[in-house]
Amino acid sequence: MTSQQTGSADRRVLVIAHTGRKDAREVAAEFCERLHAAGMSLRLLADEAAELGLEIGLEIGLEIGREIGRELAGVEVVGPRADAAAGCEVVVVIGGDGTILRAAELARECGTPLLGVNLGHVGFLAEAESDDVDSTIDAIVHRRYTSEERLTLDVEVYRDVDNGGVDEAKELVCRTWALNEASVEKAARERMLEVVVEVDGRPLSRWGCDGVVCATPTGSTAYNFSAGGPVVWPGVEALLMVPISAHALFARPLVVAPTSVLAVEVLAGTNGSGVLWCDGRRTVELPPGARIEVRRGGTPVRLVRLHQAPFTDRLVAKFDLPVSGWRGAAERRRRSAGGRAEGGRRA
Repeated sequence: MTSQQTGSADRRVLVIAHTGRKDAREVAAEFCERLHAAGMSLRLLADEAAELGLEIGLEIGLEIGREIGRELAGVEVVGPRADAAAGCEVVVVIGGDGTILRAAELARECGTPLLGVNLGHVGFLAEAESDDVDSTIDAIVHRRYTSEERLTLDVEVYRDVDNGGVDEAKELVCRTWALNEASVEKAARERMLEVVVEVDGRPLSRWGCDGVVCATPTGSTAYNFSAGGPVVWPGVEALLMVPISAHALFARPLVVAPTSVLAVEVLAGTNGSGVLWCDGRRTVELPPGARIEVRRGGTPVRLVRLHQAPFTDRLVAKFDLPVSGWRGAAERRRRSAGGRAEGGRRA
């Protein structure tokens, strides 16, 4: 999907930063100054504007004091609500993957794409590095980027209802979502979590474990990866389920169709309770008897792409994988040179 080509004079960018880090504040300040100089309108979250050292005026203007030292007019300040990115061309996110996951909460509903500038460690969700400020700003200003949709998860939590023992009944207690993963984990370190997992309404296995990770292809390089799950290319549409330290003979990672429904039931009558974590940010307590259903999300998250490099190259770069000795490029050059020489002889 290409970037939105709009003729509106008011081109607005939401800037979100990990303001607890000095380097993130400095990069955010530079982005604000440079984007404003290029004629872009800015939107900031109120608490982050304050942490960046900004003094907010009554007419939604601001003066960048400690960080930039110049006055910028027409800066909009908003609260951290689900539509914070509405009307923006892009959300520039300065930090690591955790900051991008936070920004996704503010951009998913309105479909505004996220452009991550990595200041973390691996930064799989980020597209640019902190030393790419010039080229990144140029791409935003001249709309030289594309965006792609990433599959999400819709998550529902049910719990037992006491109806006098007539029959089993459950009530919906929570609906939430995840971009990377929804993980069901034990609440107490000293007890295993007893669960039964289910795919498409059919029971698959019972596990005594530390938890179960249900992940997207985007999240396959996050918690899923640490739990021993497979790396899935983001272009693949699938759902993943991976047990964590399961005490069972059959406890292998599973990859199912994107139309499947995964379910995890915390067994009633056991002493172990659990907790649901979505992207490590949203949490729900799970008493014995709780049921968690995970399916493909109805609303994807859009990520900006500045480069069309294959995902394989991203894996190699992010994990610093050893590829020395690979002869593929040399072989292609030899074949190409041979083809040109053959063509010349025919001529």
